[in-house]
Amino acid sequence: MAPWLSQAQTQTFFMLLLISTGLGSLLSLLFFTLRRRHRLQQFNLSQSRQRYGTVVRILGKLSPDKEELQKKFVAAGLYATNMAGYYRPLKYITLIAGLVVIGLGALQLSVSPASAVICAALWKIIVLIGPDAYLSARSKQLQRKISGQLPYLLDLMAICVQTGMSIEASINYLSEEMQGFDADISHMLNKVNERAKIVGLEQALDDLYIRVPSSEMRSFVMTLKQSLQYGSSIYQLLTTLSADIRAVQMLNVEEKIGKMAAKMSIPLILFIMVPIVILIAAPGVMRMMNGV
Repeated sequence: MAPWLSQAQTQTFFMLLLISTGLGSLLSLLFFTLRRRHRLQQFNLSQSRQRYGTVVRILGKLSPDKEELQKKFVAAGLYATNMAGYYRPLKYITLIAGLVVIGLGALQLSVSPASAVICAALWKIIVLIGPDAYLSARSKQLQRKISGQLPYLLDLMAICVQTGMSIEASINYLSEEMQGFDADISHMLNKVNERAKIVGLEQALDDLYIRVPSSEMRSFVMTLKQSLQYGSSIYQLLTTLSADIRAVQMLNVEEKIGKMAAKMSIPLILFIMVPIVILIAAPGVMRMMNGV
């Protein structure tokens, strides 16, 4: 920075630079979003978009990938998909507000420009990457939960089939009955039931495997599709599959327990053996250094 500028002027310059960077990011996002929408409107002239007068609805339409965000919300167990349209606008507004607060706080507290830049960079990382990482973590956790609860669902479905229900009727019945016990499985079955009414049960099961891509769900989908295609006895298949999935889950637990000994050796070496070696060797090294 030029030597004729004072420290306060230098800090003001860096704060304005941070704020302008954030505003420039938001304006560039709006520009590319509007350009993308303009191209979509030219490509599909038969569809016309309505212009909303309220600010909230305008903010809800700023997200370029609303359908993908809705899928991410559902995959993460957040079923209020109407809030997906406000996800990215709120994220960028939070980013700009945080940069402004950091800039004003640095001016009031006379923080060095380097510290302010570091805080702004950390805030950008938290705001831009944190929510997406949270949704991804929730999605993986939900997949593991559904895969773990799948044997119980198979047992209930086998009981329904044994009483004379069809596969479609058992899915419809369990989607309503399990709403008070497990909202995630109930929502999953409800989506399968709604999708089956439109494209058929086989395609609905394929879509289910796309939403929950696990080995247990693949076995479940293949078993139901095999029963639908060849008319095999579904009760025996469901009970056998439930027992097999429980056996595989037990093997996975035993494998994790077996790996605990190898994982515990690392902190054992770092926090126990290394200090012991230092305690044993330290007196001799100190005598050598003192010339005793």
